[in-house]
Amino acid sequence: MHARFRIASRLSRALALLAVGVALASPGAHAAERKHAVAKKHSTTVAAKRAAPRQAAVKVRHKTVSAKATRVSARSAKAPVRMAAEPARLSFGQLAGLHEVSDPLDLKSSVALVIDQDTKEVLLSKNDHAVLPIASLTKLMTGLLISEARLPMDEPITITQDDVDTEKGSGSRLTVGATLSRGELLHLALMSSENRAAHALGRTYPGGLEVFVQRMNAKARLLGMTETRYVEPTGLSSKNQSSAHDLATLVNVAHGDPLLRELSTSPSHEVAVGQRVLQYNNTNRLVKSPSWDIGLQKTGYISEAGRCLVMQAQVAGRKLIMVFLDSAGKFSRLGDAERVRSWVEKGHPGSSASLHLGVTSPSS
Repeated sequence: MHARFRIASRLSRALALLAVGVALASPGAHAAERKHAVAKKHSTTVAAKRAAPRQAAVKVRHKTVSAKATRVSARSAKAPVRMAAEPARLSFGQLAGLHEVSDPLDLKSSVALVIDQDTKEVLLSKNDHAVLPIASLTKLMTGLLISEARLPMDEPITITQDDVDTEKGSGSRLTVGATLSRGELLHLALMSSENRAAHALGRTYPGGLEVFVQRMNAKARLLGMTETRYVEPTGLSSKNQSSAHDLATLVNVAHGDPLLRELSTSPSHEVAVGQRVLQYNNTNRLVKSPSWDIGLQKTGYISEAGRCLVMQAQVAGRKLIMVFLDSAGKFSRLGDAERVRSWVEKGHPGSSASLHLGVTSPSS
């Protein structure tokens, strides 16, 4: 009996296990499992699709912000740095208070002198013994020495690195290596105030630049220019200084040199430099005016000197020497010359109304 019971029990467990196996192996069970897996996958895909736009939006927003930041950064890099404007440098004449001296002609130059070249009569005088930087008026003495030395004007001279301006950092169309004749360099120095040309003339003077500067000062002493000092041949240095009184003496002597008269009053000139032809013009536009008869002229400017001008000109039948120093404004020195010409043409200097203004100023 017990044996039959054990056999029946084992048979029941075997049948139960068989039923479970059949159930698990049935298509319905597989379908249910696949359905559950697909549902899970679908749920995951839907969730991913729903999340994708949000993630994409976040990425887009991030890229947009980054792009904007890049553009702002680029604009900031390109934008010039705003710096406080430097105040204009005062000239020596302004620092000395020379502009405070008024005159009936309302001249913009703090220093002026007008002399009858034949009679030596002083028609107008304003701070004429004030010693100031003279800028490129220096080149008039440079030209006088070169002309009087009777050096060959057709001798070729090459611009070197020594001729490059290290005083003011000014530029030039005469590049290092350019070769011109001495005559062409003298022409450009007097007419267009070419600094490298003037420096090359002094550098190639017999004995070199140092000897040339010594000759400049010796010539000034010989002419009685006791208020004048030169340290180089261009005028870029503010240590080149003189007075209107001395400069009138220099203009009178330079006017006696036909070459200086011709070159300083030339309206324009072309020079061939290598494969190029360079056009130069006179720095004094009055030489082109039919209202003026100018025999010799020279302009000058550095910030320490202001705008300067010296001229020999015929006005109302009189040969006049005009000196204007430390003029405020780009064209004011020319305006001052026009005022003087009009004043002379109206006959005012014929009376005792000649102008003597200002006092002797100490050397700067």
